[in-house]
Amino acid sequence: MNFVIKNADVYVDGSFIKRDVFISGGVVSRIEENIGELDGITVITGKRLCVMPGLVDVHVHLREPGFEYKETIKTGTCACAHGGVTHVCTMPNLNPVPDNAQNLKVSLDAIKKDACVEVVPFGAITVGQKGEQISKLEEMSKDVIGFSDDGRGVQQDALMLEAMTHAKSLDKIISAHCEVNSLLNGGYIHDGEYAKKHSHRGICSQSEYEQIERDIELVKKTGVKYHVCHISAKESVEAIRRAKSEGVDITCETAPHYLVYNDMDLKEDARFKMNPPIRSESDRIALIDGVLDGTVDMIATDHAPHSVEEKTRGLEKSLMGVSGIETSFSVMYTYFVKTGVISMQHLMKLMHDNAKARFGLGTDIVTGKKADITVFDLDEKYTVKGEDFLSKGKFTPFEEKELYGKCVLTMYDGKVCYNAEESAK
Repeated sequence: MNFVIKNADVYVDGSFIKRDVFISGGVVSRIEENIGELDGITVITGKRLCVMPGLVDVHVHLREPGFEYKETIKTGTCACAHGGVTHVCTMPNLNPVPDNAQNLKVSLDAIKKDACVEVVPFGAITVGQKGEQISKLEEMSKDVIGFSDDGRGVQQDALMLEAMTHAKSLDKIISAHCEVNSLLNGGYIHDGEYAKKHSHRGICSQSEYEQIERDIELVKKTGVKYHVCHISAKESVEAIRRAKSEGVDITCETAPHYLVYNDMDLKEDARFKMNPPIRSESDRIALIDGVLDGTVDMIATDHAPHSVEEKTRGLEKSLMGVSGIETSFSVMYTYFVKTGVISMQHLMKLMHDNAKARFGLGTDIVTGKKADITVFDLDEKYTVKGEDFLSKGKFTPFEEKELYGKCVLTMYDGKVCYNAEESAK
């Protein structure tokens, strides 16, 4: 497919410039101020087109192998493309758990067969993610982005120290879900005002930040590359900010829903239920401050699809996790760029550049290279409806919200993996 994208804001060398982009044979052929009419070439126009490198999300759950009724590699990566995301890291809470080379191969084979974007898995830190014994890290090392027990915190200090020491020797990242089990007390939403008013059991912020503080001390001992998953609490922001000021090799992510909502926005509806939970307004403000000062490095969705049956048991009994990959860019653009909180350049750091620097995923838009791009019409408004998702997971906290920034086209490795015009037919 050959086409020209006209009069777009194109992200090149860290800034946006107004240009036309000619894609020929899947390659970025020309980036010029005005590319004239070309015989037989499709022209893509819009209200306010923006051409960016394919976005990066370092925290998604694609559920295959083992839980294909929730999501598959095919449906999950189509959802990624719909959200403009072309590089993702997948979490290891699968069946079989990728805790050795043989189990990992099951995941790799599924990815090779059905993925339409780049998918790089995490290997599990512990065998079966049970927190009892270190996985076969070395034999998985060449095929994983790093190691994580996401969904569970590693409870034993000595075991985490061993994992970090081993990961350091392999030059791999430890990406940690930080949660102290003994502090959970059966909670399932934030231990805050909403929980008290509606008689729900709460999850305290300490369960998150206490383990982050422990891990930071272990990172100081080992020098491992350390990344904190889905931070949600103000104390977590402060601990990471302090660690960075001390030269600790640490990065972190948060998700759009933690930046937009506080616990008083909750409804008796499981589309607001995820782990960690949406916390208080002071936590939300602290997270935004962390974004502004660079403490928060990345936006990642923790895209975690579940079946209808699993998400319609009410706030208490439904499973934790929501679908986020198809709305992440437009949520961030609508709530934070369009309102002037951050610039588009800053958003690109959060959704591409910083992940590229830390995890080695993502590409730049360069003439002569295969197209790895996403095109959004920033002035195109739409209403979020989970039923329109390409993901099998239809539950989102942004249901019925009006957002700006609609994905027009996504390409990975020179191939079109999402085309809004084709999808509308």
